[in-house]
Amino acid sequence: MRSSLTRALVTTAAVVGIAAGSLAGASASFAAPQEAALPAVSSPRVAPLAVNNLGLDTARAMNWQSCLNAWGFNAGTVDGQLGTNSWKAAQGMLNAWGYNAGTVDGIVGPNTITALQRFLNAVGYNAGALDGIAGPQTRAAFWNYNATGC
Repeated sequence: MRSSLTRALVTTAAVVGIAAGSLAGASASFAAPQEAALPAVSSPRVAPLAVNNLGLDTARAMNWQSCLNAWGFNAGTVDGQLGTNSWKAAQGMLNAWGYNAGTVDGIVGPNTITALQRFLNAVGYNAGALDGIAGPQTRAAFWNYNATGC
């Protein structure tokens, strides 16, 4: 008797659960459509930021771009947005001046940051250890260096 009562309760619970699920599904069909899922990234490489000012405001980023252009490295339009062209120019400058930024690709990676740290330390701005990380000390040195034009 006990097993038939248990079976009846389980069956009843299952029927109620299925009915509730059907009702939930029916109400969901009238809900607003979900946003499309973002496609999976097919490349293992992370895309670079479109603009990476390393903590500079527009005016100081414009100073950096102006210096790069004045030194003969084409940073493009002086717009205060340090994008790929600005960083390619910076990498070219850092390489030409012996600070070893590595590949000129416009991506602000550890090699670029380490070269920038070498440069900032060499010109009297304390960027800290050559660790390839744009931490607070490196950002402060870059900020202070770009307070005025070159």
